[in-house]
Amino acid sequence: MADLPPGGQTKPINGVEVYYESYGEGEPLLLLHGFMGSGADWAQVFKRPPEGYRSIFVDLRGHGRSTNPDGTFTFRQSARDVLALVDGLGIGQCKAIGVSGGAQTLLHMATQQPGRISAMVLVSGGHYFPKEARTFMRKFSLETLPPAEQHAMQTRHKHGDAQIQMLLKQAKGFESSYDDMSFTPPHLATITARTLIVFGDRDPLYPIQVPVEMHTSIPQSHLWIVPNGGHGPIFGDLRDRFVETALSFFRGW
Repeated sequence: MADLPPGGQTKPINGVEVYYESYGEGEPLLLLHGFMGSGADWAQVFKRPPEGYRSIFVDLRGHGRSTNPDGTFTFRQSARDVLALVDGLGIGQCKAIGVSGGAQTLLHMATQQPGRISAMVLVSGGHYFPKEARTFMRKFSLETLPPAEQHAMQTRHKHGDAQIQMLLKQAKGFESSYDDMSFTPPHLATITARTLIVFGDRDPLYPIQVPVEMHTSIPQSHLWIVPNGGHGPIFGDLRDRFVETALSFFRGW
């Protein structure tokens, strides 16, 4: 691809071109955005890439600068893509942060190949889609987004309106999906990564019992319920506290 930002590269993986940006040196740290987002969204959380890490900001398949020719998306396949990217970068084990769809990708990574993730932060990514999330998906459309977010969508997705329409179709399709995000407590119990689970107590997609069940099922997990927090409560006024807490967690508190 032409005109890539500094640090930006693409790799052919599983029939798609996966775009990523890598900054710094040290222990590998994966950062996975939410569905319909892109790796560039992390600039709203981290003022600069975390020191002491080789930070890798990934555009999931079909998002941002990454391609998705066949137009299909599952979080299970997204995990396979990211694991293949990690393989291609010569990384054996890493730490990771995922928000919403990025967190759901991490759940699949941590169960497909448990030894690859040493520690992870899961933000607003449920292990299944409850009725609240499915209702949201059924009603979701570009027109329901504020004008500023519609503009942001056009800015972050570099392949134009067709790419945005593809993502909208995929998002609405999650409403009738029951086999991709279907983790049971015994399945979650196979996760070996130290895990910090972050949810807002006012998340319109996931009632509070969802993160509580994740916490009680994942062996080495900690739960942070953000008071008055919505979906993805790590932006704006909360970002400094989130960054401090996440990096402290990675250091072992």
